[in-house]
Amino acid sequence: MCKRFSPPEGSLLRIEQYFQVQDYALWDVIENGNSFKPVPQTTTNADGSSTSLIPGPVTTEEKVQKKNDVKARSMLLMALPDEHLMTFNQYKDAQTLFAAIQTRFGGNEATKKTQKTLLKKMYENFSAPRTESFDFIFNRL
Repeated sequence: MCKRFSPPEGSLLRIEQYFQVQDYALWDVIENGNSFKPVPQTTTNADGSSTSLIPGPVTTEEKVQKKNDVKARSMLLMALPDEHLMTFNQYKDAQTLFAAIQTRFGGNEATKKTQKTLLKKMYENFSAPRTESFDFIFNRL
């Protein structure tokens, strides 16, 4: 069972490293997109109407690419906390899903600076009553 990541508290770099260690082909799909893009085939019927058919992967390479995209997307969704699943489930491929996760949890430079300042203040204001055990204080810190 894989460990669930929590992007708001962790870093997106951790997700990247996890994918690269587990299966680099999956990270490649997230970073560069799935090169298998099905093209709808339209056929005209005898009565003049047309029918569109979206073919599935045909070659072995296309099947592997599609499998990697589905697996990478699934792993990214598993890494999210439950309260964010419905928001991100709308993205149908791994590359756009990760871009949305980066946008939502990555923040811009001003946000990151504010978060750092807030963490520094919390650290400076940290206090430990004498009645607490060292282990409890350490875990809280």
